[in-house]
Amino acid sequence: MNNDVITMYCTNFILATSNDAALDWPTLVAVAIGVILLITAARWAIRKAREEQGQGQTAAPVPKRGEKSAQPDKKQEKKFVESAQTFEEGLKKTRSDGFISRLSGLFKGKQLDAALLEEVETVLYTADIGVRTTEKLLQGLRDGLNRKELTDGTKVWDYMEREARAMLVAAQSTEKEVVSRPRIVMVVGVNGTGKTTSIGKLADRYRRSGEKVLLGAGDTFRAAAVDQLEAWAKRAGVDIYKGAEKQDPASVLFDAAKKAADEGYDVLLADTAGRLQTSTNLVEELRKIHRVIGQAVPSAPHEVWLVLDATMGQNAIQQARIFLDAVNVTGLILTKLDGTAKGGVVIGICDEMKIPIRFVGTGEKIEDIRPFDTEAFIRALFGT
Repeated sequence: MNNDVITMYCTNFILATSNDAALDWPTLVAVAIGVILLITAARWAIRKAREEQGQGQTAAPVPKRGEKSAQPDKKQEKKFVESAQTFEEGLKKTRSDGFISRLSGLFKGKQLDAALLEEVETVLYTADIGVRTTEKLLQGLRDGLNRKELTDGTKVWDYMEREARAMLVAAQSTEKEVVSRPRIVMVVGVNGTGKTTSIGKLADRYRRSGEKVLLGAGDTFRAAAVDQLEAWAKRAGVDIYKGAEKQDPASVLFDAAKKAADEGYDVLLADTAGRLQTSTNLVEELRKIHRVIGQAVPSAPHEVWLVLDATMGQNAIQQARIFLDAVNVTGLILTKLDGTAKGGVVIGICDEMKIPIRFVGTGEKIEDIRPFDTEAFIRALFGT
């Protein structure tokens, strides 16, 4: 029932009452009762519709395509942060089953001597932190033993924590703030590492913070990749540029960069191929994409983030070297940290690559990706 209908019945009633000769009083009373009932019914229907509309709204509504997100709801943001897995939860397997628990068992109530140092060496070499990092830690232990500075398990444990923190801090210190708009991030990584999933999670995170986000579907060599990214775009409530079928990846991301610049996007997350016939082909393709994006938007891409699977241990370090040969990687995203006891690989990666870790995936939910925090990571890893 709308207002026009109500107005029509009210008008009829007024006309009727102004012409006593046309209608008798019983009829006028009936018309008046009818108008009252119609008004009551209309008000009830409007109130009901508003209640149903309010129940159907979410705390953080998805913006319309092409519109900038509204300012984030503070209560929703708090809920979002609290529901994400913490580093303590993500590193649970590393503490209970990985090298940390094994080292902890060695140090309890023991003095550091040559025999204990040999046991520590065995643990570290099998801890997926890398040969180079292991040698560095062992050399420090030998020096401390010779100077009689590391005389007991507590001091050795403090040394390990201190050295691990220093390695992470050294890598994080290379991080640079990007203030460009749009901020164009080229995301690289081998298929299966969680690259597309990480892009989707980041898109959701940025959208929740009030930024206008565009995804660029540059992995055109894999048929399912574009569909998967499109599904994540819908889930995160952001836009996607996917180009024509079988379009050259560099061409797709050139157009996506132009669209981001012309239409006022804050962030472009550019997906790329993760596997070609040979590593040489992959390297050349990534170099081409990097170059072409820069032609679309000067100084872009502003960031190149490499996605690595934490469950791969030392193999993740080998993968990183392939991509470092191709493009200037400026940050790392470490995924599947919650599903492995090889969390120590983070220390090895930072020590060898000197590349800051930007985000860490700690679970399967869309909110389970969080900015890397050195102190929080060290506390969670060593249980301090």
